[in-house]
Amino acid sequence: MTLPPRPRIVLLVEDEPHILNLLSDYLAGEGYQVLEAADATQAFEVLATKPKLDLLVSDFRLPGGVSGVAIAEPALKLRPDLKVIFISGYPIEIYESGSPIARSAPVLAKPFSLDSLRSQITRLLE
Repeated sequence: MTLPPRPRIVLLVEDEPHILNLLSDYLAGEGYQVLEAADATQAFEVLATKPKLDLLVSDFRLPGGVSGVAIAEPALKLRPDLKVIFISGYPIEIYESGSPIARSAPVLAKPFSLDSLRSQITRLLE
């Protein structure tokens, strides 16, 4: 007897509650297990307590002046196989951050379609 595949686990970091809810509901509907964080503190708590994550979807501008890149870099040190997607109303800031992850991770400029999010996730996780 084979076990069903485990659902992919996504950490969603977004400080706008309506966007967080919309994306979380959408991803859950697509079959992902979604862990939500409204800021860097919550994101780091999830990273510290959840041993398995497949994908980090993070806003770039977060409260307290912490960027999504500042979350992604230590997350990737802990989990080199973690996939990252940035979402931002100011995508140029991500590229200007100078981080290597900013050059390799997909960036979705807000507003983006849920289809474009799904296709990026599919491409990263397949």
